[in-house]
Amino acid sequence: MMADEPLVLGIETSCDETGVGIVRGTTLLADAVASSVDTHARFGGVVPEIASRAHLEAMVPTIERALKTAGISARDLDGIAVTAGPGLAGALLVGVSAAKAYAYALDKPLYGVNHLASHICVDQLEHGPLPEPTMALLVSGGHSSLLLAPDITADVRPMGATIDDAAGEAFDKIARVLQLGFPGGPVIDRLAKEGDPNAIAFPRGLTGSRDPAYDFSFSGLKTAVARWIEAKRTAGEEVPVRDVAASFQEAVVDVLTRKAVRACKDEGVDHLMIGGGVAANSRLRALAQERCERAGIRLRVPRPGLCTDNGAMVAALGAEMVARNRPASDLELSADSSLPVTEPHVPGEASGHAQGHGHGHAHGHDHDHVHEVSKKNLYS
Repeated sequence: MMADEPLVLGIETSCDETGVGIVRGTTLLADAVASSVDTHARFGGVVPEIASRAHLEAMVPTIERALKTAGISARDLDGIAVTAGPGLAGALLVGVSAAKAYAYALDKPLYGVNHLASHICVDQLEHGPLPEPTMALLVSGGHSSLLLAPDITADVRPMGATIDDAAGEAFDKIARVLQLGFPGGPVIDRLAKEGDPNAIAFPRGLTGSRDPAYDFSFSGLKTAVARWIEAKRTAGEEVPVRDVAASFQEAVVDVLTRKAVRACKDEGVDHLMIGGGVAANSRLRALAQERCERAGIRLRVPRPGLCTDNGAMVAALGAEMVARNRPASDLELSADSSLPVTEPHVPGEASGHAQGHGHGHAHGHDHDHVHEVSKKNLYS
């Protein structure tokens, strides 16, 4: 860790986790998370309005906890990064508003970054700089994507994506059918270890010779599993929960890893990075490692805590933006629930609009007396 590396705070509020991370270059200093998942559990899924309110309540305490853990003052920061999209509109708005307030109060540059690109960049905190290009498989409750990233700050190319349910969404829905609660991923992973992955021949979506090579579909699998369970219950037979969990999980990770390795081979890329919440799944990690080794591909998967949504990943991408002199965002930055992955960050319309010292940006806003006094009181 070098003292002259950018020190950046990242804010993540795309769904139900309020994440605040602080990094210096590629070194993680703090990763504070406040989750509202328990509040959503009784509804069987994330309720956007509840998530937004939880972010409002958790934001300032989580930022203060991260600063304390990192042992720094907010004024020491070189920039503020925030997830601008994609995600839940209301949840994103809370994070973007907070980031803009801190950036303005501290007179620091603001970087609105892409949630998916952040999931890729977080691997730098554990395994060092990303190779260029990097092939990334991102799997979560909202996304199942294959991405090629020649430059994580400016050039991210979609190779394939889910055409219906994301992998994590399918895990949650099958867990609900099995009456296992929410979220479904961890409990299915745990039960699958005690089941037979070959017990039931569940379908592998979009794996035919005429199907899109890199796209995913889990809706048909979800329906097939649900109908299999329903047939058992209708016949008055006991549902072998562990075997169902193992067979369903195997169908998902088989398709994910098969297509990811194929994309690496086709593009001549010798590295595969896996991220997103489902990347914490033990079987996905094991099968990916096995198939990558056979194909001569180096697998990079962050530890489980960095796979789920967190502020560290946003800070990591923000630090990379600073290091590569990417233009900061305007204070007029908006949350964009459908921000395309081809936009790793949202630059300002003109570099003169972005604020900050020591990075070539001039502050383009006139401050009235009330604002100046409030800034002084906030971080004196």
